[in-house]
Amino acid sequence: MRTIEDVRTFAFPINIEEDKDGFFAECIILPGCVTQGDTYEEAVHNIKEAIHLYVQTLEDDGLEIPQLAVIPAGLQTVEISV
Repeated sequence: MRTIEDVRTFAFPINIEEDKDGFFAECIILPGCVTQGDTYEEAVHNIKEAIHLYVQTLEDDGLEIPQLAVIPAGLQTVEISV
């Protein structure tokens, strides 16, 4: 069982763009971690969920979780706790 001390929080930079079908969201440091939503809010929710699943898979496989040492100004981020 995990305890509160085991929980770690990471900030991931994301990019969200509007297109003809709604909003496209990607995590720029996790290759292939993309999603979409009908609204901006839905796209943010979906990319957070996609990042969380991606990070869980990395941890399950014993792989390192990519992080930027410094997140450039102007990039939007979302926080994920694992």
